[in-house]
Formats: sequence, structure tokens, C-alpha cells
Amino acid sequence: MVNETRAPASGQALQRRQLALASRILSSQGHDDFNQGQVSSRLKGSDRLVIKKAMSGFMCAEPADMIACAVDPAEPAPAEAPPELPLHQAIYRSRPEIGAIVHTHPENALIFGATDYEIEAISHEGSFFLGGIPRFTESSQTILNYDMGVKVAKCLGENSALFLCNHGIVLAAKTIRQATVLAIMLERACRIQLLAKATTTQYRTSSEHELLDKKEYIYSDVALKSYWDTSVANLYQRFPDVKEWN
Repeated sequence: MVNETRAPASGQALQRRQLALASRILSSQGHDDFNQGQVSSRLKGSDRLVIKKAMSGFMCAEPADMIACAVDPAEPAPAEAPPELPLHQAIYRSRPEIGAIVHTHPENALIFGATDYEIEAISHEGSFFLGGIPRFTESSQTILNYDMGVKVAKCLGENSALFLCNHGIVLAAKTIRQATVLAIMLERACRIQLLAKATTTQYRTSSEHELLDKKEYIYSDVALKSYWDTSVANLYQRFPDVKEWN
């Protein structure tokens, strides 16, 4: 049985609340797929992660739906652990700086990942991801074992995003706030580019000299936090009871 006491209780409570908020926000932005997909975060300096449990959908997630697991795949997982826990474990073990992971199946990013398109700077979001997002093509199956998770982690490399071909997306970042916002951004960038390609043969993209400025201003750490805060405020408007989560 996983020893949850290795991470401070207050830290775990904050993780659970943020992961539940992230789940609801992702649901509102088109990342639902019944009860599929996960969000997870690792408490800094801990060998534990907290992840959305199996059979729990984003749309109705609450802090109690988040469970503690070991990063080490050799330790027994709780009975309620999601099947794709090995995906998260492999990325955390290969990237010590990563503090949060989002894995979802949004429709536009799934379609985009199945093509040979590369992200273009059509939108602000496209500008952020410009330079290529790797595609994992070895399997489109659910990542059920650690060896396959290691292959996914290797394909992700030092990037923040990955297309799982015919499966979904993976976002890895320092915080759950950043990973959540990046997942929303990637789905939006894919949707806008697919629309552009479907409606015209010619379109403009941002000029090269603007790209760095966009990243430093529109998508700075401060800006990403503000997008998270805005998303949480919108969530409170839709679900007032969420404010009462402890």
C-alpha cells in the first residue's frame, strides 16, 4: 500500500484541489472523453504523485477523486489507480523538473496528430508551439505498462507537448496550472489551423521577428498564471460549490 505520509498532508490537499480544478477546466474546454484521460502532479521534493483515479471523468471531478501513487513503478499501485499511471511515472522519472502532466483526448488535437501537419503560427497559441511537436507513432493503444511509458517519455524528450498518434496528447510542465493552460492552448492551435486549412488555400502567419515577443509577453509564466486564474473564476461562476472545496 502506498505510504501517503511521505508528502506533507497540506501539500497533498492543495494538489488534490488544483487537480480537481484542472479537471473541471479541461472539461469546459473540450477535453472530455467519458472517464478517460488523466491529470497528475508531483509534490516538489517528493517521490509521490497525485493523479485522477480510474473511472472518474473530468466533468464531475472533485478533490476526493485524486489519489496518491508512487513515482517508482516497482511500488504497488492503489486499486483505484488509472490504467495509464505508467505513462505519468515514466515521464516524471525521465524529467525531474516536471511537476505536472496532462493527458487528454481532445478532438481537434487528435485529428491534427493523425496528420503530417506541423503547427504554424496562425494563432498566438500556434506561435507558442512553433518548432514542431513530436508524434509518438509506435502504438495508438492505451499506455498500460512502464516499458511503453518509457518509450513515450523518450519521444517527448525535452518538449512540453506530444501527440500520441490516434490517441491523444500529453503536456508536461512545472505546475498543474501551466500544464492545464498548455493543453487548452494546444487544442485551440490545432482547431484554428484545421479550420484555416479547410476554408482556404492561403493564409498569413505571424512574422518570425514577432514570435519571441509573443512567447515572452503573451505566454510568460505570469501570463499563464493569469489564464489559470481566469479559468478558475469562470469555473466558480458555473459551479459555485467548487469555492467550498478544501
